[in-house]
Amino acid sequence: MAQYSVAPLENLVEQFEKMPGIGHKSAQRLAYYVLNLPEHEAKALAQAVTDAHAKIHYCAKCCNLTDKELCPVCASPSRDHSVICVVETPRDATAVENTHEYKGVYHVLHGSISPLNGISPEELTVKELLARIGEGGVTEVIMATNPTVEGDATALYLSGLLKPMGIRVTRLAYGIPVGGDLEYADEYTLAKALEGRNEI
Repeated sequence: MAQYSVAPLENLVEQFEKMPGIGHKSAQRLAYYVLNLPEHEAKALAQAVTDAHAKIHYCAKCCNLTDKELCPVCASPSRDHSVICVVETPRDATAVENTHEYKGVYHVLHGSISPLNGISPEELTVKELLARIGEGGVTEVIMATNPTVEGDATALYLSGLLKPMGIRVTRLAYGIPVGGDLEYADEYTLAKALEGRNEI
C-alpha cells in the first residue's frame, strides 16, 4: 500500500522537528494546528518569525537580545550598572529578571566553555565583557552560569580574568530547592548546598 504523503505538510513537520524538545508527534500536531489557522493568522505567524529574524540582534553593551541599540535593562538609568550578572543565554537573563529581585545589569555569554564540544572562550562574548569592565564603574560580577561542569569551568575561567582587575566576583548559591526533600537530592547538589550554607 502506498504511503500517504503531502510534500508541503511533510516539510512543515520536518521544520518543527528541528526545534529543541519537539519530537515527530509534537511536530505533526503543530503542523496540523498551523494548517487549521485562518489565513490571516497563518500570515501573522509567518510575519512574526520573519520580523524577529530581521529586527532582533545583540545589545551593543550586554549582548542580550533587543530590537534597539541597547536593551531596556542597559538603557535604564534606574538599574545598578556597577553590578553585572553573567549568564549563559538570554533565557537565563529572563529567568533572573522574573524574580524581580535583581537590580543590576546583565552580560550574556551565549554558551559556556566546553572543550569537548569545541567551544572555547573565543566563541563566547568574553571580549565584550572585559571591554565593559575596562570602561570602569563595575564593582561586582555575579557568575550565574549553570551548575554544570561547563558552567563551573566558565565561572572559574572568568573569575581568573576578573579578580586581577580588582573586581569582586561572586557565584550564585545553589543546592536544595525550596520545598525539596533531602533524601531525593543527589550527592553533588547536597555538597554544593553544604558549601554555600549561610548563618541564620
